[in-house]
Amino acid sequence: MAFTLAACAEMLWRDRPIEWRCARLDEMGFEVGLWNWVDHDLAKLEASGATFSIMNGYLEGRLADDEGADMLLASAREAAEVGKRLGVARLNLHGTGLGDGGRPKLAEVATPLKWVKARDTLHRICDLGEELGVTFTLENLNLPVDHAGVPFARAEETLALVAAVDRPQLRLNLDLYHAQIGEGNLIELCRASLPWIGEIQVADVPGRCEPGTGEINYSVIAKALTEMGYDGPVGMEAFASGKDVAALTAFREAFGG
Repeated sequence: MAFTLAACAEMLWRDRPIEWRCARLDEMGFEVGLWNWVDHDLAKLEASGATFSIMNGYLEGRLADDEGADMLLASAREAAEVGKRLGVARLNLHGTGLGDGGRPKLAEVATPLKWVKARDTLHRICDLGEELGVTFTLENLNLPVDHAGVPFARAEETLALVAAVDRPQLRLNLDLYHAQIGEGNLIELCRASLPWIGEIQVADVPGRCEPGTGEINYSVIAKALTEMGYDGPVGMEAFASGKDVAALTAFREAFGG
């Protein structure tokens, strides 16, 4: 197994400054995931020396209506410029803008017309990615626990959109924590998604902590990913159930590091 391992700095060492967390992850050999760049001092993030795997690629906007799409494109352009400054490999999107606690700013039902609009908006995102030389990802979420009301949330839906667009500027951020809650059948989901995966994110269920704390057998999933030919980035977007270093060690061990 030869995955590139990353970890979300927002969820670890939460009593420490974000730039300290980034530097510590880099020291331990991990790439770094971020959420909203606007919450941080960019100069300090640059000075951390970290390699950034992924961050949110927008601050506002929606996929499935004209006003929301225009907001999303403007916000994504701003985020892309920041991403280029930090050297972020992937800029992450969701089915709609998220507010406090991960709830949607505007809850929606994905009607057939909204599916068409979402696909067209993602083509515009790809045009922006091609213009600026950046890659966006679309992340699946879960509805029962964390993100009720988000359209295009299930992995089958994000996969359908990314596959329908089918352009290299848009990949799938396949979050297996969310998929386990919403759908299960994770190995076959990985197999179906394989041509479009940009990054895989992991946490265990329940609790959203590191591998080995819940019901998902990540060592088996890691072996299956290797057998199907995936050797890309795997990011732990999880809280530590105890010590942060121990959580990262468990993650590394699950994925053969």
